[in-house]
Amino acid sequence: MHSDTPNQRQILRAWAPLEAAWLLMAVEGPFIAAVIARLVDPTLNLAAFGVAFPFGMLFESPIILIMSAATALVADRDSFCKLRKFTWGLNAAITLGMLLFVLPPVFEFVTRNLMGLPENVAHRANGACALLLPWPAAIGYRRFFQGILIRHGLTRRVAYGTAIRLASMGGTALALATFTAWPGAWVGCAALSVGVVLEAAASGLWAKGCVRQLMAREPEGHALTYGSIAHFYIPLAMTSILTLGVYPMVSFALGRSAMPLESLAVMPVVNSFVFFFSTAGLTFQEVAIPMMGKGPEMQRALRRFAITTAVIASGILMLVAFTPLSKVWFRGVAGLTPELAAFASLPVAILFIQPALTMLVSYQRAMLVVARTTRPITWATVLEVGGIALMLVLLTQFCGWVGATAAACALVAGRATSGLYLLPKIWKR
Repeated sequence: MHSDTPNQRQILRAWAPLEAAWLLMAVEGPFIAAVIARLVDPTLNLAAFGVAFPFGMLFESPIILIMSAATALVADRDSFCKLRKFTWGLNAAITLGMLLFVLPPVFEFVTRNLMGLPENVAHRANGACALLLPWPAAIGYRRFFQGILIRHGLTRRVAYGTAIRLASMGGTALALATFTAWPGAWVGCAALSVGVVLEAAASGLWAKGCVRQLMAREPEGHALTYGSIAHFYIPLAMTSILTLGVYPMVSFALGRSAMPLESLAVMPVVNSFVFFFSTAGLTFQEVAIPMMGKGPEMQRALRRFAITTAVIASGILMLVAFTPLSKVWFRGVAGLTPELAAFASLPVAILFIQPALTMLVSYQRAMLVVARTTRPITWATVLEVGGIALMLVLLTQFCGWVGATAAACALVAGRATSGLYLLPKIWKR
């Protein structure tokens, strides 16, 4: 990663600020979980948060990859205006969908009748989901303008925005925990919403100069149409929906597995910890998309960078997972009880390979996005989600495994299946 070649240095300069932003975002999950773990009824509230937050992610999923669309498609006034209108329409639709979902009769049917959650967990999860209502639209607004910033090489501003999000989220969580009697799940979700709204506002403000440049630029060649936007973006959106839809699906399985309450309580903590190490792959995809068109030498440099970073990320996670450092993290930092900390250790050990698999899939997806061939990405995600669902049913319903352990095995198997499917698609290019 510290190669002396100019291309490696160029990749590192583009990657580092975005990785800093992703790492800051990754901190919020462990931080929120640590706050909840230190409030009243930590197991119940961690479980409720473990239900509410995945549903929030599901509703944000159709809009989250609008950053990739903005990076790849926005080049002039016409394309900017059309993609902006497309983004605002999608934001309105997903917010309405989430509003209908959090209505008590609908939410109770899903969580009590379908998931089989206890009433006290379902009630707390309902309030937490309602507090996440601003989340999806703020994510869409933020990622649209962050895509504009990345296209103009202003990746540091993305990192600055994430710092604002983390600071405001942390301040809100601590204030609510100190001055209100809210359940921990409500404190966590309210803090997340405040943070992302302020980050979105900052991103739009910092992108104003880029927008002025785009508005002064006339279209060259064929103008972007709403049909071409939909053709490009729908496969990406389906991929994101399937990918983030995994988390509610896992929550469903955990609710009906062995030791459901403990599994629901620890999986948000486990997932946020593993996500911290998986950010390198997510960052790489954003950097690789605008760079892969610069020729074979740059593509080779990107491949070397991806391999090195994947080995480092999974290596560090493995070091933590298989040593007493795991106990230090889950008990000392995350604030879990000794019983929940011990419960979380095996899922983390199983998931140590996930950062490397995430980097592999991100590299593959970046190549396909640059080639504007996004359909294989959708099919790879279908296979990933299908593999996860199959493994969850097999391990929880037929083998009787503890839910958290089954979920970890299913997540690894699904991600590996996606990578294996895309390998021949990449070799053809």
